[in-house]
Amino acid sequence: MKTIDQELTDLAEEFDLLGDWEERYRYVIELGRELAPLSDAERNEANKVRGCASQVWLVTEPQAGGSVVFRGDSDAHIVRGLIAVLLRLFSGKPAASIVAFDPKSAFERLGLAGHLSAQRSNGLASMAERIRRDAEALATV
Repeated sequence: MKTIDQELTDLAEEFDLLGDWEERYRYVIELGRELAPLSDAERNEANKVRGCASQVWLVTEPQAGGSVVFRGDSDAHIVRGLIAVLLRLFSGKPAASIVAFDPKSAFERLGLAGHLSAQRSNGLASMAERIRRDAEALATV
């Protein structure tokens, strides 16, 4: 299992292979298309992420051994892709590693910080904060 830093390095290298931001956006959207959809029952208020302009749901599943699996979905293609990026970084990782990681540095390294609208940047930050908060709750159990 790769660490969060290793996943970030892989993603950064993939982004670097793509020329411009139009290609990177297409890639992010493609990553989102590969996400398994959530069930209607999972698209509930408890799983809804606050602070996103789009509809975003995030399911947190604690695993034996202290790791956490996340699943997510959105009604917007680019946001679904951003969820896929976050899940690639954090899903299946130990809760303590998730809590210790600074997602803002990942967004900067991938260039997302400077290429998303303010609304999408806020939504991405809200999703990352929800993942960190859920992991923090599990890390202290």
